[in-house]
Amino acid sequence: MEAISYIVRDAVPSYLSGVPIPKSFGGFLKLSIKDWLHLATFTTVVGGVSYLAFKPYYDKYFGENKDTIMNFRVEKQKEKVYDVIDVEDLGEKTNFCRCWRSKKWPFCDGSHNAFNKATGDNVASLIIEKKKSR
Repeated sequence: MEAISYIVRDAVPSYLSGVPIPKSFGGFLKLSIKDWLHLATFTTVVGGVSYLAFKPYYDKYFGENKDTIMNFRVEKQKEKVYDVIDVEDLGEKTNFCRCWRSKKWPFCDGSHNAFNKATGDNVASLIIEKKKSR
């Protein structure tokens, strides 16, 4: 515990007091090469630590909005995944998966419900129904 106390109370404040941060923008022009290297090292360390600290939160809350792969497990050995289904084989109503998480691919098994709850997304199945007779 003594080592942590020394770092927090003595080492860090001493180091921070030695970081050459000018009081004005014009002060940056007066910094020496040694001061610039010290400032660059300090900035790199602070930036790296900040990145590592906030990356898990960023990925959790904003990571789903970036372009990523959709298909994580369905027929990954194929270059393109597609299915041919004969229209006569369809019943009165058929649900097709659009989220790539169904274990009954290409048919929907409702896996998108858990995905939507976890991510806040709104994906649902493609529903095909026979036209009702008049």
